[in-house]
Amino acid sequence: MTRPHPLKSLTLEIGLAIGMIACLIGAMVIHTGSMPPLVVVESASMVHDENGEVGSIDAGDLILVHDQPASTIVTYAEATDAFHPAYGYEQHGLAGDVIIYDKNGEGGTPIIHRAILRAVAEQTAPPDRQGSDPCPAGGTFDAQKRGEDGLAGTCILTWSVPGTSVRDVENITVIFDGTVAGYYDCKRPAHAGVEAHLVVWQWQPSHEGILTLGDNNKCSVDQGSGATNGSAGVHSPSGVVGPIRDAWVLGVAGGEIPWLGTVKLMAGGPNSYGTGDVPSSSFMALIILLATVFAAPQISDSVFRKWIASSPDLQHKEPRWEGVEGSIQEAS
Repeated sequence: MTRPHPLKSLTLEIGLAIGMIACLIGAMVIHTGSMPPLVVVESASMVHDENGEVGSIDAGDLILVHDQPASTIVTYAEATDAFHPAYGYEQHGLAGDVIIYDKNGEGGTPIIHRAILRAVAEQTAPPDRQGSDPCPAGGTFDAQKRGEDGLAGTCILTWSVPGTSVRDVENITVIFDGTVAGYYDCKRPAHAGVEAHLVVWQWQPSHEGILTLGDNNKCSVDQGSGATNGSAGVHSPSGVVGPIRDAWVLGVAGGEIPWLGTVKLMAGGPNSYGTGDVPSSSFMALIILLATVFAAPQISDSVFRKWIASSPDLQHKEPRWEGVEGSIQEAS
């Protein structure tokens, strides 16, 4: 039997590898409904343990991005409300969903943080579309929410927050102390007037949307000090991020593939953004994983060959017909 040409064999192997990768990516796209189906976490804002922890989101992890209606997002407030259908729902180490969003819908590097509560407009009023103040009677002007006249822009007078007792109020106050809302630990000492638990205090949102927070950000919410005392906020070219509109949500964080995203971060060098936030244990786990991937085929091939060689059917035996022929010759 002639051996195939080395170049032909190499071409077939490369084609097979590309096909397998394409099938894998295609399966993830079908599963998540989004493209790209994965994002690499580049910061430590969602870290639960500085040494890394499978099940929570660390820098260098790959996260599946599920494309699902924004209305299905479960907030921390809803998941910790004993009377809400989503009570007890958890993702990545805490109650509620983790979402991936564009900062103020302006593009750039997306943010992956937890949905804490949703501000929903209740009473609205038509804006003054001719004057300098669109809401002379008070309230918040939401330039995108459609008013009663069907045009974009309306004055929001009162708010509600699903999963809490906040209903039809002019500004939002939710104390996550485990009494009126689920307990959210800020992981910081209670001193200088700063509570040990999350407090959203007299917040008047700039528009409808979701208040978000990184699990490792010690209650410094993305929407800044207007929502929570001491918050620095997440910034975009236009300023501090507002409540996350449904249109800004790129997806909901699904399954975690730990460590593998570290390769992408390292490609930019040891001082590249995100590399310094990768837990040391992740580097060690990545090395062990890659060594296992490379070694496994070699070990499996060696074991398989030994097993085949020990098969009784392949053991060399003296052909029986030779003995028969010898007996016939002697008889003659």
